[in-house]
Amino acid sequence: MPRWTIRRPRTAAGTVTAILAVALGVTAVSGVLGGGPEAQADRTAQADRTAQTAQTQSRPAADPVTRAQRRVDLVPGDWRAWATLGTAHLERGRVTGDPTSFARAEQAVRRSLALHPAENGEALVARGALANARHDFAAARADALAAIRFNAYDADAYAVLVDAETQLGRPAAATAAVQRLLDLRPGLSAYARASYDLEQRGRAVQAAALMRRALDTAVDPADVAFCRLQLGDLAWHAGDLIGAGREYAAGLAADPASAGLQRGRARVAAATGRLDSALADYADLTSRAPLPGYLLEHAELLRSAGRDAQATAQLELATAAHGVFSANGGTDGLISAALAMAAGRPAEAVRAARAEWQRRQHADVADTLGWALHLAGEHAEAVGYARRAVGSGATYPEYAYHLGMIELALGHPMAAREQLTAALAGNPQFSPVDVPLARGALAGLGGAR
Repeated sequence: MPRWTIRRPRTAAGTVTAILAVALGVTAVSGVLGGGPEAQADRTAQADRTAQTAQTQSRPAADPVTRAQRRVDLVPGDWRAWATLGTAHLERGRVTGDPTSFARAEQAVRRSLALHPAENGEALVARGALANARHDFAAARADALAAIRFNAYDADAYAVLVDAETQLGRPAAATAAVQRLLDLRPGLSAYARASYDLEQRGRAVQAAALMRRALDTAVDPADVAFCRLQLGDLAWHAGDLIGAGREYAAGLAADPASAGLQRGRARVAAATGRLDSALADYADLTSRAPLPGYLLEHAELLRSAGRDAQATAQLELATAAHGVFSANGGTDGLISAALAMAAGRPAEAVRAARAEWQRRQHADVADTLGWALHLAGEHAEAVGYARRAVGSGATYPEYAYHLGMIELALGHPMAAREQLTAALAGNPQFSPVDVPLARGALAGLGGAR
């Protein structure tokens, strides 16, 4: 595999430019291409967006769990095979949305480490990926760094490290890890992470260009669908509903079973006034992939349509699904906070978001904590977190909407008008519930609607 030399600029922003330039300049790449799981649904629940792209590997003809299990049955002392089995169980859990696979993954990784405790990079990477999936990003970071100490050329370890550093709210460290990953193994896995790094800095055009480059490398239908999903999401956040719909449709043509692409199609349908189509898509989606984020989004759409009883039922299912995730070692304060806010318990949401903020300082956490504090009436404290989210560089309409409403509550009309205008300019249909509130608030301020 070729090595790509990247001159490291002095600033983090310059480093991202170098990543983009080198990635777009690659004309022939090798490496692992894969169709990892779908992105989480609810924007407040997307703390693991990059973690969910962590294992983007081509799908082999045989089930990887079955193949790895056969190997350890034949050779019980093969510690590498046990690590592979752990990774296979983890990937099955990601694809199916079944967190009970996490326990089986953990057992296999523990067996690998018991058989070969010294310099077992394969098991450390698998354990780190599992920690990312469970949202224990600090543990994932520690395992990735330990694996890198054994092998400074381990691209898989750098992939785990990128995801952990990103979600811990350490953008400079994440960018450096992305750059190293591109040095070691340019390909879909690295491109997706570099694209998200750019997106988080507000450079959505460059992020989309990089995902286009990733799409050019994709051969497996699952890889094509994954790239189309990311491109559709980027178009959605930019308010390009036609472009988003086109990407989601192209992705579903490649992989009709993709939950993330179906969710994208449903959002576009709702935003363009096709409520019945959106609700039908969400009903099918949540029956196939009952993840808390999808269920929360379905509940919000049902409530906007006046179907309160059905919305409540979806929230109950979301609470149960979140309980399963927690019972299998997962921790997700953003989902806990979102569930509490949806149930009208802002004080509980504040506690959950504060606990998450203690664990990691990602912009999504700042946004969620700020909004929870606002709903609890603590506007003066809320505004600092909301400003931090907007100041991160990411141009998500939800961030601007939340800050605008908090500024309005504090009696800052000019700041409120600026942020609400930005939210609606970013995506005029970003939420079936919040968009009418944003327009109403702007009308009261004398702003554009």
